[in-house]
Amino acid sequence: MRGRHVVEMSTTHKRTAPRDHLHASSKQESPERYTVYPSWKRSLRHVGVATLASFLLGYHLGVINETLESISLDLAFSGSTLAEGLVVSTSLGGAFLGSLFSGVIGDGIGRRRALQLCALPMIIGASMSATTTNLWGMLLGRLFVGMGMGLGPTIASLYVSEVSPAYVRGTFGSLTQISLCLGLLGSLFMGLKAKGIVDWWRTCFWVSVIPAALLALLMEFSAESPHWLFKSGRTAEAEAEFEKLLGGVHVKCAYAELSKSDRVDDADAVTLLDLLQGRYFKVVFIGSILFALQQLSGINAVYYFSSTVFKSFGIPSDRANICIGVANLFGTIVAMLLMDKLGRRVLLLGSFSGMAVSMGLQVVGASSFPSSPGAFYLSAGGMLLFVLTYSLGAGPVPSLLLSEIFPGQIRAKAMAFCM
Repeated sequence: MRGRHVVEMSTTHKRTAPRDHLHASSKQESPERYTVYPSWKRSLRHVGVATLASFLLGYHLGVINETLESISLDLAFSGSTLAEGLVVSTSLGGAFLGSLFSGVIGDGIGRRRALQLCALPMIIGASMSATTTNLWGMLLGRLFVGMGMGLGPTIASLYVSEVSPAYVRGTFGSLTQISLCLGLLGSLFMGLKAKGIVDWWRTCFWVSVIPAALLALLMEFSAESPHWLFKSGRTAEAEAEFEKLLGGVHVKCAYAELSKSDRVDDADAVTLLDLLQGRYFKVVFIGSILFALQQLSGINAVYYFSSTVFKSFGIPSDRANICIGVANLFGTIVAMLLMDKLGRRVLLLGSFSGMAVSMGLQVVGASSFPSSPGAFYLSAGGMLLFVLTYSLGAGPVPSLLLSEIFPGQIRAKAMAFCM
């Protein structure tokens, strides 16, 4: 195209001196080298496959919400708050284990194989939960699912940040949170029939096997992270993956940037002790606190027990949960549009501030207006506002921000530690 452009210009302006013409052409063309970005479409399909891990996380977070009552009746632990709490929290225990080892696994076998691996315990666990006839089988199935929940989203966030063009990294990073919202919303829709159809809750677990199987299958045809290949010494393969993700024109530039940033990387030399002392301590501490505040905000309690809150006011839980899912999805889409315009810090400050206000509304509604319409409007409205403000920043930003601020040599292990 550039050659054709030069020929057309020389034909049109025949009186221009050759030297001057070449000088003018170079002036006209030089800005193009800095303004032409790689096509985001090339990497979008790879990012889309990886976000299935986040979809599964959202689905398994919400699948218990509407089905817990039916499960407790069928498995004979109805009325036992301890058993119900274990069914909910066992998956989080498994997620802790999966997340703890996700950095080692991601650095050891690569991002692509790690995402395929996370699908395996999700398939096994969902199948066990769907076929069990007692509480112990359900708990074991939830534990397996949790291990996949901990491993998958951690690697997915890392993978998305490493295969996305820099100018859309924030937008693509938000896709993982949107996928989580869609999974949560899907589980709430699936749970609508749980109280009307016998054993429907088993179908809800069986359905989750489909996206898990798709994740394992489609990742086989997806690109590996060029960052991981480069750190593993497989430079030729890293260039080939860059060509697949960015296009041949941008390979040299991307590879040169990667070489410069990872020149002193030595991922195998990084240990847990290295993350807790010395030059890495501050950035790892910030990341850990950010994720701790995200979880301690109470968002998981909303996901798991919103049905109980709305039911106490006589509101059908199915409608209320759909409203929560829609608010979560809407806020995440807005965050995706604003992520690369306003920046990560502004979204985090606005999100946590809004969550504090909405939580205050719920507290006032629960304590100042007992059994009155005011209590309902403040509690239910505060909960919806809480979910909306959470999804504007506290939900999508931390995992993306951490993948950007951690140096390449500690990125996988540090993200695993913080999550």
